[in-house]
Amino acid sequence: MLYQMAKPFLFKMDPEAAHHLIIDGMSTSAKIPGMPSLLSAIWGTKSSPELAVDLFGLHFSHPVGLAAGLDKNAKAVTGLSRVGLSFMEVGTVTPKGQAGNDQPRLFRLPPDEALINRMGFNNEGADVMAGRLSKLSRHRIPLAVNIGKNKVTPNENAADDYRACVQKLFPYGDFFVVNISSPNTPDLRALQHGDELRHLLDAVKDEMGKQAEKHGELPKPILVKIAPDNTEDQLAYMAEAIQLSGMSGIIATNTTISRDGLTHKNAGETGGLSGRPLTQRSTEIIRSLYKITNGKLPIIGSGGIFTADDAYEKILAGASLVEVYTAMIYKGPALLKEIHAGLLRRLKQDGFTRITQAIGAGHR
Repeated sequence: MLYQMAKPFLFKMDPEAAHHLIIDGMSTSAKIPGMPSLLSAIWGTKSSPELAVDLFGLHFSHPVGLAAGLDKNAKAVTGLSRVGLSFMEVGTVTPKGQAGNDQPRLFRLPPDEALINRMGFNNEGADVMAGRLSKLSRHRIPLAVNIGKNKVTPNENAADDYRACVQKLFPYGDFFVVNISSPNTPDLRALQHGDELRHLLDAVKDEMGKQAEKHGELPKPILVKIAPDNTEDQLAYMAEAIQLSGMSGIIATNTTISRDGLTHKNAGETGGLSGRPLTQRSTEIIRSLYKITNGKLPIIGSGGIFTADDAYEKILAGASLVEVYTAMIYKGPALLKEIHAGLLRRLKQDGFTRITQAIGAGHR
């Protein structure tokens, strides 16, 4: 109710200005004594052992987390960790801060329940994020750091940028996500294919090992975020390369460059499309990857999750966890309680006692 009351005001604002207002507000409110507990009381989800997932050596109280892009600079980790999420990504972060693409660069498409963005990895840089995360005493929920390359860095030197992010942020992330699938950094998606992919992932894996040894810890899990705009042959190659490089899993998917079925005037804007139009395609990608890897490579499903049924379909297709983003903009944090309750109902209907039993059940 609180978000729905504020939504008309927020939707009259420029989308990026509203974004900053929410993140800055969440950051500020979390510093007020008693406010984190109040956020939990309003939006937190109850513990339900049936929905718990243990993966990557981490415990997730339920399968639903937050995709990268909402908290690019890790400003609102404390607040966002109190609104019912089971994990969250921060970033995408690059070694050096950069302004991103020219504004306007974020567009709402309300009739399509979608967003188009061409942000271009705008962020304050890895050093600033490291300083911010270093002040957090502990992570209430698992925290993933989504890493990318600077726009000015040519692809042949991309591995150096991803290494730099791991070097600077290793102590602060519970797992890391290699973003090679944003359509808004020139030629970035080329890193998904050919020898470039193997070279990049081998470099990230090597750097992770070095940092683990330096800090006297085990290496952190590394996942790779891929685009939905790939053929079956490309998916098969990527899955093989990701497995051979020793990555811990895949996030499927990032935004799409497709514009199929859109009705809003903003459909002509360039950038990555997220939200409801991506629901089916991202589930298809999950289903294909699960089949290609025989269910042996964990998948986090992302793209167009607005309801418990959306989340559950991705889990049946093979996702161990799922992420929301655009639906949070349209429906607010109450979405998480709705999905949580809906997943419990779907489990009961299908005769499962734990959500982990439903992972990939659509293939059986």
